[in-house]
Amino acid sequence: MKPGTFWYTVYQNSDNERLPLAATNIKLRPVRTSVALKDQVYGALKSAITAMDIYADGEAAKLDERRLAEDLGVSRTPIREALSRLEQEGLVEMIPRKGTFVARKSKEEILEMISVWAALESMAARLATQVASDAEIGELRELFVTFEGEEAPQAHIDEYSDTNIRFHQKIISLSKSELLKQMTDSLFVHMRAIRAQTITERDRADRSIIDHLHIIEAIEARDTELAERLVREHSFGLADHINNYVAYLD
Repeated sequence: MKPGTFWYTVYQNSDNERLPLAATNIKLRPVRTSVALKDQVYGALKSAITAMDIYADGEAAKLDERRLAEDLGVSRTPIREALSRLEQEGLVEMIPRKGTFVARKSKEEILEMISVWAALESMAARLATQVASDAEIGELRELFVTFEGEEAPQAHIDEYSDTNIRFHQKIISLSKSELLKQMTDSLFVHMRAIRAQTITERDRADRSIIDHLHIIEAIEARDTELAERLVREHSFGLADHINNYVAYLD
């Protein structure tokens, strides 16, 4: 195994055999030894899990404590403590006699999360029109400069997928509400993963950038009611797509 890679296995057949998969692109660097070691390990694992494409495969990713400890250059004790914290946050699931898995949500659970996210992000957009500076709002439009032109955004779909995620994070940030950020953090890992997975489906990328530009225009105009409504409708558009076309969450 190459240093700095993140390994996992999944149950893939009727005999419940664990078949090794190739390492993901997620990088884990050894953490510095200090009194806050357990917090560093927790932060490193949470960041790595947040960056994973949780719904890209048919089964939940299994985390190997030994390999995680090797990658981070620590003992297995802080790994176990970190995984326990992540389980409390709903990011991993510990199954007796099977191991620890990155948590995947059902379609019903994802749809419920989107409804909550729609309420929180639309409020963030409302606040952004009231408290964000013109320069800060301008950063929203700067995200999409790369995707101007006849081929955009499909011509740069991987890059656009990342920009799509940053766009929604930026709206939360523009609200300048620490409580809103804390509330959305618990939802973000699944919202990020499902947005990354669905952006390539049907014509969602094209429709997404149109929605985003309309949202930006509303926030730039400081049209509070319109910005709030457009963000909420954008989230419900994702819910409609999942409800009608996504079978891999069933």
